[in-house]
Amino acid sequence: MPEFDYDLFTIGAGSGGVRASRVSAAHGARVAVAEEHRVGGTCVIRGCVPKKMLVYGAHFAEDLEDARHFGWEIENCTFDWVKLRDNVLSDVDRLNGIYTQTLQNAGVEIFHERATITGPHEVTLSSGEKKTAARILVATGARPHIPSFPGCELGITSNEAFHLDAIPRRVLIAGTGYIANEFAGIFHQFGSKVTLINRSDQLLRGYDESLRDRLLQISIMKGIDFRFHAEFQSIEKTSEGCLRVSMTGHEPIEVDCVLFATGRVPNVEGVGLEEIGVELDEKNAIRVDENSRSSVEHIYAIGDVTNRVQLTPVAIREGQAFADTVFGNNPHTVDYTCIPSAVFSHPPLASVGLTEAQARNTLGSVAVYESDFRPMKNVVAHRNERSLYKMICDEQTGKVVGMHMIGPDAPEIMQAAAVAVKAGLTKADFDATVAIHPTMAEELVLLK
Repeated sequence: MPEFDYDLFTIGAGSGGVRASRVSAAHGARVAVAEEHRVGGTCVIRGCVPKKMLVYGAHFAEDLEDARHFGWEIENCTFDWVKLRDNVLSDVDRLNGIYTQTLQNAGVEIFHERATITGPHEVTLSSGEKKTAARILVATGARPHIPSFPGCELGITSNEAFHLDAIPRRVLIAGTGYIANEFAGIFHQFGSKVTLINRSDQLLRGYDESLRDRLLQISIMKGIDFRFHAEFQSIEKTSEGCLRVSMTGHEPIEVDCVLFATGRVPNVEGVGLEEIGVELDEKNAIRVDENSRSSVEHIYAIGDVTNRVQLTPVAIREGQAFADTVFGNNPHTVDYTCIPSAVFSHPPLASVGLTEAQARNTLGSVAVYESDFRPMKNVVAHRNERSLYKMICDEQTGKVVGMHMIGPDAPEIMQAAAVAVKAGLTKADFDATVAIHPTMAEELVLLK
Protein backbone atom coordinates (compact mmCIF):
# COMPACT_ATOMS: atom_id res chain seq x y z
CA MET A 1 0.00 0.00 0.00
CA PRO A 2 1.46 3.39 -0.98
CA GLU A 3 2.34 5.90 1.70
CA PHE A 4 0.04 8.90 1.97
CA ASP A 5 0.20 12.10 3.98
CA TYR A 6 -2.92 11.03 5.89
CA ASP A 7 -5.09 8.00 6.44
CA LEU A 8 -8.15 10.25 6.13
CA PHE A 9 -8.71 13.68 4.65
CA THR A 10 -12.14 15.14 5.42
CA ILE A 11 -13.56 17.97 3.33
CA GLY A 12 -16.02 19.90 5.50
CA ALA A 13 -16.01 20.40 9.27
CA GLY A 14 -19.71 20.36 10.02
CA SER A 15 -21.34 18.07 12.56
CA GLY A 16 -20.77 14.90 10.52
CA GLY A 17 -17.27 15.78 9.37
CA VAL A 18 -16.15 16.71 12.87
CA ARG A 19 -17.48 13.47 14.37
CA ALA A 20 -15.96 11.31 11.65
CA SER A 21 -12.58 13.04 11.89
CA ARG A 22 -12.40 13.03 15.68
CA VAL A 23 -13.42 9.39 16.09
CA SER A 24 -11.16 8.24 13.25
CA ALA A 25 -8.24 9.97 14.97
CA ALA A 26 -9.21 8.31 18.25
CA HIS A 27 -8.99 4.96 16.45
CA GLY A 28 -5.39 5.80 15.54
CA ALA A 29 -5.82 7.25 12.05
CA ARG A 30 -3.79 10.21 10.81
CA VAL A 31 -6.51 12.73 10.00
CA ALA A 32 -6.76 16.17 8.42
CA VAL A 33 -9.85 18.26 7.76
CA ALA A 34 -10.37 21.28 5.51
CA GLU A 35 -13.09 23.85 6.16
CA GLU A 36 -13.42 27.01 4.07
CA HIS A 37 -15.92 28.68 6.41
CA ARG A 38 -16.04 28.04 10.15
CA VAL A 39 -15.68 24.81 12.10
CA GLY A 40 -19.09 23.59 13.24
CA GLY A 41 -20.99 23.67 9.98
CA THR A 42 -24.53 24.77 9.20
CA CYS A 43 -26.16 23.52 12.40
CA VAL A 44 -23.79 25.21 14.81
CA ILE A 45 -22.88 28.34 12.86
CA ARG A 46 -25.93 29.31 10.79
CA GLY A 47 -28.70 26.82 11.51
CA CYS A 48 -30.20 24.80 14.35
CA VAL A 49 -28.30 26.31 17.26
CA PRO A 50 -28.60 30.07 16.59
CA LYS A 51 -32.14 29.47 15.29
CA LYS A 52 -33.18 27.82 18.57
CA MET A 53 -31.71 30.77 20.49
CA LEU A 54 -33.89 33.14 18.44
CA VAL A 55 -36.88 30.89 19.14
CA TYR A 56 -36.21 31.22 22.87
CA GLY A 57 -36.04 34.99 22.47
CA ALA A 58 -39.27 35.07 20.48
CA HIS A 59 -41.18 33.08 23.10
CA PHE A 60 -40.74 35.91 25.62
CA ALA A 61 -43.18 38.04 23.62
CA GLU A 62 -46.15 35.86 24.57
CA ASP A 63 -44.70 34.86 27.93
CA LEU A 64 -44.51 38.49 29.02
CA GLU A 65 -48.05 39.06 27.81
CA ASP A 66 -49.30 35.95 29.62
CA ALA A 67 -47.45 36.95 32.79
CA ARG A 68 -50.07 39.62 33.53
CA HIS A 69 -52.68 36.91 34.00
CA PHE A 70 -50.39 35.30 36.56
CA GLY A 71 -50.17 38.49 38.59
CA TRP A 72 -47.03 40.04 37.14
CA GLU A 73 -47.01 43.67 36.03
CA ILE A 74 -44.01 44.50 33.82
CA GLU A 75 -43.65 48.16 32.93
CA ASN A 76 -41.74 49.72 30.02
CA CYS A 77 -40.90 46.36 28.45
CA THR A 78 -38.93 46.76 25.22
CA PHE A 79 -37.09 44.44 22.84
CA ASP A 80 -33.56 45.04 21.51
CA TRP A 81 -32.91 42.93 18.41
CA VAL A 82 -29.28 43.96 18.09
CA LYS A 83 -28.57 42.85 21.66
CA LEU A 84 -30.12 39.44 21.07
CA ARG A 85 -28.43 39.07 17.68
CA ASP A 86 -25.00 39.89 19.08
CA ASN A 87 -25.44 37.61 22.09
CA VAL A 88 -26.41 34.74 19.79
CA LEU A 89 -23.48 35.36 17.45
CA SER A 90 -21.16 35.56 20.45
CA ASP A 91 -22.24 32.10 21.54
CA VAL A 92 -21.76 30.84 17.99
CA ASP A 93 -18.16 32.11 18.25
CA ARG A 94 -17.80 30.16 21.49
CA LEU A 95 -19.08 26.96 19.89
CA ASN A 96 -16.83 27.44 16.88
CA GLY A 97 -13.90 27.56 19.30
CA ILE A 98 -15.06 24.45 21.14
CA TYR A 99 -15.42 22.42 17.92
CA THR A 100 -12.01 23.60 16.76
CA GLN A 101 -10.43 22.67 20.10
CA THR A 102 -12.11 19.26 20.04
CA LEU A 103 -10.49 18.44 16.71
CA GLN A 104 -7.11 19.73 17.80
CA ASN A 105 -7.25 17.77 21.05
CA ALA A 106 -7.92 14.62 19.02
CA GLY A 107 -4.82 15.27 16.94
CA VAL A 108 -6.68 16.28 13.77
CA GLU A 109 -4.86 18.79 11.56
CA ILE A 110 -7.16 21.62 10.42
CA PHE A 111 -6.80 23.58 7.21
CA HIS A 112 -8.97 26.71 7.25
CA GLU A 113 -9.34 26.83 3.48
CA ARG A 114 -11.13 25.19 0.60
CA ALA A 115 -10.06 21.74 -0.56
CA THR A 116 -10.73 20.20 -3.97
CA ILE A 117 -10.22 16.61 -5.06
CA THR A 118 -7.71 16.81 -7.91
CA GLY A 119 -6.71 13.20 -8.43
CA PRO A 120 -6.81 9.71 -6.97
CA HIS A 121 -6.08 10.05 -3.24
CA GLU A 122 -5.19 13.73 -3.78
CA VAL A 123 -6.69 17.03 -2.66
CA THR A 124 -5.47 20.52 -3.46
CA LEU A 125 -5.95 23.35 -0.98
CA SER A 126 -6.86 26.86 -2.12
CA SER A 127 -3.29 27.88 -1.23
CA GLY A 128 -2.09 25.50 -3.92
CA GLU A 129 -0.67 22.96 -1.50
CA LYS A 130 -1.41 19.34 -2.36
CA LYS A 131 -2.14 16.59 0.17
CA THR A 132 -2.63 12.86 -0.26
CA ALA A 133 -4.79 10.49 1.76
CA ALA A 134 -5.69 6.82 1.72
CA ARG A 135 -9.34 7.80 2.05
CA ILE A 136 -11.20 11.03 1.39
CA LEU A 137 -14.44 11.86 3.16
CA VAL A 138 -16.74 14.49 1.65
CA ALA A 139 -18.90 16.18 4.30
CA THR A 140 -19.64 19.51 2.63
CA GLY A 141 -23.32 19.63 3.62
CA ALA A 142 -25.99 21.60 1.79
CA ARG A 143 -26.92 25.23 1.21
CA PRO A 144 -30.21 27.13 0.84
CA HIS A 145 -31.83 26.88 -2.57
CA ILE A 146 -32.57 30.22 -4.22
CA PRO A 147 -35.15 30.13 -7.03
CA SER A 148 -34.14 31.86 -10.25
CA PHE A 149 -36.31 34.75 -11.47
CA PRO A 150 -35.89 38.51 -12.08
CA GLY A 151 -34.83 40.22 -8.85
CA CYS A 152 -34.10 37.03 -6.89
CA GLU A 153 -30.78 38.57 -5.79
CA LEU A 154 -32.76 41.04 -3.65
CA GLY A 155 -33.83 38.28 -1.25
CA ILE A 156 -31.94 36.65 1.60
CA THR A 157 -31.73 33.14 3.05
CA SER A 158 -31.63 31.82 6.59
CA ASN A 159 -27.84 32.30 6.46
CA GLU A 160 -28.22 36.08 6.36
CA ALA A 161 -31.23 36.25 8.70
CA PHE A 162 -28.96 35.90 11.73
CA HIS A 163 -27.04 39.04 10.77
CA LEU A 164 -29.84 41.52 10.02
CA ASP A 165 -29.29 45.07 11.26
CA ALA A 166 -32.94 45.36 12.27
CA ILE A 167 -36.10 43.29 12.34
CA PRO A 168 -38.00 43.98 9.09
CA ARG A 169 -41.40 45.59 9.54
CA ARG A 170 -42.84 43.37 6.79
CA VAL A 171 -41.30 40.08 5.71
CA LEU A 172 -42.27 37.67 2.96
CA ILE A 173 -41.07 34.09 3.47
CA ALA A 174 -40.97 31.76 0.48
CA GLY A 175 -41.72 28.15 1.34
CA THR A 176 -43.70 26.34 4.01
CA GLY A 177 -41.16 23.79 5.24
CA TYR A 178 -39.63 23.71 8.69
CA ILE A 179 -37.25 26.65 8.11
CA ALA A 180 -40.05 28.83 6.75
CA ASN A 181 -42.41 28.08 9.64
CA GLU A 182 -39.70 28.53 12.25
CA PHE A 183 -38.66 31.95 10.96
CA ALA A 184 -42.31 32.91 10.50
CA GLY A 185 -42.85 32.37 14.22
CA ILE A 186 -39.64 34.19 15.13
CA PHE A 187 -40.29 37.28 13.02
CA HIS A 188 -43.95 37.42 14.00
CA GLN A 189 -43.16 37.38 17.70
CA PHE A 190 -40.56 40.12 17.16
CA GLY A 191 -43.26 42.31 15.62
CA SER A 192 -42.98 41.75 11.87
CA LYS A 193 -45.96 41.42 9.58
CA VAL A 194 -45.30 37.95 8.14
CA THR A 195 -46.59 36.48 4.88
CA LEU A 196 -45.70 32.99 3.65
CA ILE A 197 -46.07 31.98 0.01
CA ASN A 198 -45.87 28.51 -1.47
CA ARG A 199 -46.35 26.83 -4.82
CA SER A 200 -48.82 24.31 -3.35
CA ASP A 201 -51.46 24.55 -0.65
CA GLN A 202 -49.61 22.39 1.88
CA LEU A 203 -47.12 23.14 4.61
CA LEU A 204 -44.62 20.83 6.29
CA ARG A 205 -44.88 18.07 3.73
CA GLY A 206 -44.10 14.72 5.32
CA TYR A 207 -45.61 15.50 8.71
CA ASP A 208 -48.96 14.15 9.86
CA GLU A 209 -51.85 16.03 8.32
CA SER A 210 -53.51 16.72 11.66
CA LEU A 211 -50.43 18.56 12.93
CA ARG A 212 -50.04 20.51 9.70
CA ASP A 213 -53.66 21.63 9.83
CA ARG A 214 -53.38 22.61 13.48
CA LEU A 215 -50.23 24.70 12.91
CA LEU A 216 -51.85 26.45 9.95
CA GLN A 217 -54.94 27.22 12.03
CA ILE A 218 -52.90 28.60 14.94
CA SER A 219 -50.60 30.60 12.66
CA ILE A 220 -53.53 32.27 10.92
CA MET A 221 -55.13 32.99 14.30
CA LYS A 222 -51.90 34.70 15.37
CA GLY A 223 -51.98 36.94 12.31
CA ILE A 224 -49.59 35.23 9.91
CA ASP A 225 -50.79 35.38 6.29
CA PHE A 226 -50.50 32.58 3.74
CA ARG A 227 -50.60 32.80 -0.03
CA PHE A 228 -50.89 29.37 -1.58
CA HIS A 229 -50.50 28.36 -5.24
CA ALA A 230 -48.14 31.28 -5.73
CA GLU A 231 -44.90 31.37 -7.69
CA PHE A 232 -42.48 34.27 -7.95
CA GLN A 233 -42.57 36.43 -11.06
CA SER A 234 -40.26 39.25 -9.98
CA ILE A 235 -38.90 41.35 -7.13
CA GLU A 236 -38.32 45.06 -7.70
CA LYS A 237 -36.90 47.70 -5.39
CA THR A 238 -39.22 50.69 -5.06
CA SER A 239 -38.20 54.33 -4.81
CA GLU A 240 -39.01 54.14 -1.09
CA GLY A 241 -36.53 51.31 -0.64
CA CYS A 242 -39.17 48.59 -0.23
CA LEU A 243 -39.42 45.36 -2.22
CA ARG A 244 -42.37 44.91 -4.56
CA VAL A 245 -42.98 41.19 -5.11
CA SER A 246 -45.08 39.97 -8.03
CA MET A 247 -46.40 36.42 -8.01
CA THR A 248 -48.83 34.21 -9.84
CA GLY A 249 -52.41 33.98 -8.62
CA HIS A 250 -52.21 36.91 -6.22
CA GLU A 251 -51.84 40.67 -6.17
CA PRO A 252 -48.31 42.08 -5.75
CA ILE A 253 -47.15 42.73 -2.21
CA GLU A 254 -44.69 45.27 -0.80
CA VAL A 255 -42.38 44.12 1.96
CA ASP A 256 -39.08 45.10 3.55
CA CYS A 257 -37.45 41.68 3.34
CA VAL A 258 -37.86 38.50 1.29
CA LEU A 259 -36.52 35.32 2.89
CA PHE A 260 -36.08 32.24 0.72
CA ALA A 261 -36.76 29.00 2.60
CA THR A 262 -37.33 26.84 -0.43
CA GLY A 263 -35.25 23.81 0.46
CA ARG A 264 -31.55 22.99 0.50
CA VAL A 265 -29.26 21.59 -2.19
CA PRO A 266 -26.09 19.48 -1.74
CA ASN A 267 -22.76 21.34 -1.84
CA VAL A 268 -21.08 19.39 -4.64
CA GLU A 269 -19.89 22.17 -6.95
CA GLY A 270 -16.17 22.75 -7.05
CA VAL A 271 -15.31 19.70 -4.95
CA GLY A 272 -13.88 17.81 -7.95
CA LEU A 273 -16.29 14.91 -7.72
CA GLU A 274 -17.30 14.44 -11.33
CA GLU A 275 -13.74 14.84 -12.56
CA ILE A 276 -12.67 11.80 -10.56
CA GLY A 277 -15.77 9.76 -11.36
CA VAL A 278 -17.91 10.13 -8.24
CA GLU A 279 -21.53 9.48 -9.23
CA LEU A 280 -24.28 11.94 -8.32
CA ASP A 281 -27.98 11.09 -8.12
CA GLU A 282 -30.92 12.82 -9.77
CA LYS A 283 -30.91 15.48 -7.01
CA ASN A 284 -27.20 16.19 -7.51
CA ALA A 285 -26.30 14.48 -4.25
CA ILE A 286 -23.44 12.02 -3.85
CA ARG A 287 -24.64 8.47 -4.37
CA VAL A 288 -23.33 6.20 -1.59
CA ASP A 289 -23.86 2.66 -0.31
CA GLU A 290 -24.89 1.65 3.20
CA ASN A 291 -21.30 2.21 4.39
CA SER A 292 -21.23 5.77 2.95
CA ARG A 293 -18.83 4.72 0.17
CA SER A 294 -19.21 6.48 -3.18
CA SER A 295 -18.73 4.98 -6.63
CA VAL A 296 -14.99 5.61 -6.19
CA GLU A 297 -13.65 3.06 -3.72
CA HIS A 298 -11.52 5.39 -1.58
CA ILE A 299 -14.00 8.29 -1.47
CA TYR A 300 -16.82 8.40 1.07
CA ALA A 301 -19.56 10.93 1.84
CA ILE A 302 -21.82 11.61 4.80
CA GLY A 303 -24.43 14.15 5.86
CA ASP A 304 -26.57 16.47 3.78
CA VAL A 305 -24.32 16.22 0.72
CA THR A 306 -25.72 12.67 0.32
CA ASN A 307 -29.34 13.85 0.74
CA ARG A 308 -30.33 10.75 2.68
CA VAL A 309 -31.91 12.35 5.75
CA GLN A 310 -31.04 16.03 6.21
CA LEU A 311 -30.79 16.10 9.99
CA THR A 312 -27.75 16.93 12.10
CA PRO A 313 -28.04 13.89 14.41
CA VAL A 314 -28.19 11.65 11.34
CA ALA A 315 -24.99 13.17 9.93
CA ILE A 316 -23.31 12.61 13.29
CA ARG A 317 -24.35 8.96 13.32
CA GLU A 318 -23.13 8.53 9.77
CA GLY A 319 -19.78 10.02 10.79
CA GLN A 320 -19.55 7.69 13.78
CA ALA A 321 -20.46 4.63 11.71
CA PHE A 322 -17.91 5.55 9.04
CA ALA A 323 -15.08 5.99 11.56
CA ASP A 324 -15.92 2.83 13.50
CA THR A 325 -16.27 0.75 10.33
CA VAL A 326 -13.21 1.98 8.45
CA PHE A 327 -10.76 2.63 11.29
CA GLY A 328 -12.25 1.09 14.44
CA ASN A 329 -12.71 -2.56 13.45
CA ASN A 330 -16.37 -2.23 14.45
CA PRO A 331 -18.43 -2.31 11.26
CA HIS A 332 -21.99 -1.06 11.54
CA THR A 333 -24.47 1.01 9.57
CA VAL A 334 -27.02 3.69 10.39
CA ASP A 335 -30.64 2.67 10.94
CA TYR A 336 -32.77 5.22 9.11
CA THR A 337 -36.10 3.91 10.38
CA CYS A 338 -38.15 5.65 13.03
CA ILE A 339 -36.10 8.87 13.16
CA PRO A 340 -37.72 11.54 15.37
CA SER A 341 -37.78 15.14 14.20
CA ALA A 342 -39.14 18.48 15.32
CA VAL A 343 -40.16 21.85 13.92
CA PHE A 344 -39.49 24.75 16.28
CA SER A 345 -42.45 26.69 15.02
CA HIS A 346 -44.74 28.67 17.29
CA PRO A 347 -46.00 26.39 18.83
CA PRO A 348 -43.49 23.62 18.08
CA LEU A 349 -44.38 20.20 16.75
CA ALA A 350 -42.60 16.86 16.80
CA SER A 351 -43.01 13.49 15.15
CA VAL A 352 -41.64 9.97 15.02
CA GLY A 353 -42.60 6.97 12.94
CA LEU A 354 -45.46 6.69 10.45
CA THR A 355 -48.10 9.34 9.83
CA GLU A 356 -51.71 8.19 9.85
CA ALA A 357 -51.80 8.17 6.04
CA GLN A 358 -48.54 6.23 5.79
CA ALA A 359 -49.74 3.70 8.36
CA ARG A 360 -53.02 3.10 6.54
CA ASN A 361 -51.20 2.63 3.24
CA THR A 362 -48.63 0.30 4.83
CA LEU A 363 -50.64 -1.64 7.41
CA GLY A 364 -54.19 -1.23 6.22
CA SER A 365 -55.79 -1.64 9.63
CA VAL A 366 -54.73 1.00 12.17
CA ALA A 367 -56.00 2.42 15.43
CA VAL A 368 -55.66 6.14 16.07
CA TYR A 369 -55.70 7.69 19.55
CA GLU A 370 -55.82 11.44 20.13
CA SER A 371 -55.88 14.06 22.83
CA ASP A 372 -56.96 17.57 21.84
CA PHE A 373 -56.58 19.86 24.84
CA ARG A 374 -55.75 23.36 26.02
CA PRO A 375 -52.59 23.45 28.17
CA MET A 376 -53.15 24.62 31.73
CA LYS A 377 -50.91 27.64 31.24
CA ASN A 378 -52.99 28.76 28.26
CA VAL A 379 -56.19 28.46 30.28
CA VAL A 380 -54.97 30.84 33.00
CA ALA A 381 -53.47 33.15 30.36
CA HIS A 382 -56.80 33.29 28.49
CA ARG A 383 -55.01 32.04 25.39
CA ASN A 384 -57.28 29.96 23.20
CA GLU A 385 -54.56 27.78 21.70
CA ARG A 386 -54.97 24.01 21.78
CA SER A 387 -52.41 21.21 21.68
CA LEU A 388 -52.85 17.94 19.83
CA TYR A 389 -51.22 14.58 20.62
CA LYS A 390 -51.75 11.67 18.28
CA MET A 391 -50.72 8.00 18.49
CA ILE A 392 -50.89 5.62 15.51
CA CYS A 393 -51.01 1.88 16.26
CA ASP A 394 -51.12 -1.34 14.31
CA GLU A 395 -54.66 -2.45 15.10
CA GLN A 396 -53.74 -6.14 15.00
CA THR A 397 -50.82 -6.02 17.44
CA GLY A 398 -51.30 -2.74 19.30
CA LYS A 399 -47.72 -1.76 18.43
CA VAL A 400 -47.18 2.00 18.33
CA VAL A 401 -45.94 2.84 14.84
CA GLY A 402 -46.21 6.63 14.96
CA MET A 403 -46.42 9.48 17.44
CA HIS A 404 -47.18 13.09 16.58
CA MET A 405 -47.72 16.16 18.74
CA ILE A 406 -48.00 19.92 18.54
CA GLY A 407 -47.89 22.14 21.59
CA PRO A 408 -45.53 23.66 24.16
CA ASP A 409 -42.36 21.58 24.71
CA ALA A 410 -43.48 18.96 22.17
CA PRO A 411 -39.89 18.29 20.97
CA GLU A 412 -38.68 17.76 24.56
CA ILE A 413 -41.50 15.31 25.26
CA MET A 414 -41.07 13.55 21.93
CA GLN A 415 -37.42 12.67 22.55
CA ALA A 416 -38.43 10.34 25.38
CA ALA A 417 -41.53 9.06 23.57
CA ALA A 418 -39.43 8.25 20.50
CA VAL A 419 -37.46 5.72 22.56
CA ALA A 420 -40.70 3.85 23.27
CA VAL A 421 -41.76 3.90 19.62
CA LYS A 422 -38.32 2.79 18.44
CA ALA A 423 -38.38 -0.05 21.01
CA GLY A 424 -41.66 -1.32 19.57
CA LEU A 425 -43.81 -0.78 22.65
CA THR A 426 -47.57 -1.14 22.45
CA LYS A 427 -50.53 1.01 23.38
CA ALA A 428 -50.99 -1.31 26.37
CA ASP A 429 -47.49 -0.45 27.58
CA PHE A 430 -48.37 3.24 27.53
CA ASP A 431 -51.71 2.56 29.26
CA ALA A 432 -49.93 0.59 31.99
CA THR A 433 -47.70 3.57 32.83
CA VAL A 434 -48.86 5.85 35.64
CA ALA A 435 -49.30 9.47 34.61
CA ILE A 436 -47.26 12.34 36.05
CA HIS A 437 -49.92 14.86 37.02
CA PRO A 438 -50.38 17.67 36.20
CA THR A 439 -48.29 17.70 33.04
CA MET A 440 -48.94 17.91 29.33
CA ALA A 441 -46.87 14.75 28.80
CA GLU A 442 -49.35 12.70 30.85
CA GLU A 443 -51.68 12.84 27.87
CA LEU A 444 -49.44 10.22 26.22
CA VAL A 445 -50.53 7.57 28.73
CA LEU A 446 -54.17 8.69 28.75
CA LEU A 447 -54.88 8.72 25.01
CA LYS A 448 -58.32 7.56 23.90
